[in-house]
Amino acid sequence: MSVVGHQPPPFFKRGLPASARLTLYLVLSIGLLVADLRFRYLETVRHGVTVLTYPLQIAASTPAEWANRTYDYFSSLSSLQSEIKSLRARALDDAKRLLRQQSLENENHQLRELLAMRERVGARSIAAEVLYTARDPFARRVIIDRGERDGIERGLATIDNAGVVGQVTRVFPLQAEVTLLTDKDQAIPVKVVRTGQRAVMFGAGGGMLELRYLAANADVEPGDVVVTSGLDGIYLPDLPVAKVVKVNRDDARGFARFVCQPVAGIERSGAVLVIGRNVKPLEDPTANDPAPAATTPGGRPKRK
Repeated sequence: MSVVGHQPPPFFKRGLPASARLTLYLVLSIGLLVADLRFRYLETVRHGVTVLTYPLQIAASTPAEWANRTYDYFSSLSSLQSEIKSLRARALDDAKRLLRQQSLENENHQLRELLAMRERVGARSIAAEVLYTARDPFARRVIIDRGERDGIERGLATIDNAGVVGQVTRVFPLQAEVTLLTDKDQAIPVKVVRTGQRAVMFGAGGGMLELRYLAANADVEPGDVVVTSGLDGIYLPDLPVAKVVKVNRDDARGFARFVCQPVAGIERSGAVLVIGRNVKPLEDPTANDPAPAATTPGGRPKRK
């Protein structure tokens, strides 16, 4: 006879309590750890699990790795761009400093040569700086920073460290205008160093000069050096003027055309010397000799 509605005891229905299961699992885990540590029987299993789970590890770590690499790439790119910009700015500053230094060295060298030219000239001279070119496009003139207040006069010769530049044609209180040798209205008496032949040099425009009114058979050849003759009383003698670069002889007309290149930096000079009129006079070699004693018609010295 069976009992209707009979149920098993609660113990078999619920199984082991949670604390008992936790204790059982801990004991089992510790036992496995001790056994593996002593006998290493799970080494093969561990390697197998590592091989099987390696693709999963790679797949799991790939997004993070790509994110890190992308961050590093853009960070490095930004850093490189900043460094390149800094290096460019530094290179530009160095280039400016180098150009400034070269400009100062060139100016210093030019001023030294100008000082040497002043000593060779042996006349009162005034150093001046070229400020700008005159506004007239058909004339070759420059403005210097010395004027009437500094003793500049109209007609004074102007030279640089290499030779003749031009002549003062207009004077203002603080500035003066210098007409360059290359101006077509400018002329200067010269002579050829090799032969001593005298002539007149004219401005030909385009930065060149020209010897005119010489016979077709004149003894002037390319390479001859031309200097001032000093006949006009304005330019000191033997100042370098130009060098002959081209000779055109016209036997039919009886004249020759000699194209010359100025030796001075006429249209490039930044500093010039204005030569004054008080040139040092040449010393008389007999000035310091004692006066001859008075003699008689027979050549005997007179008695006092």
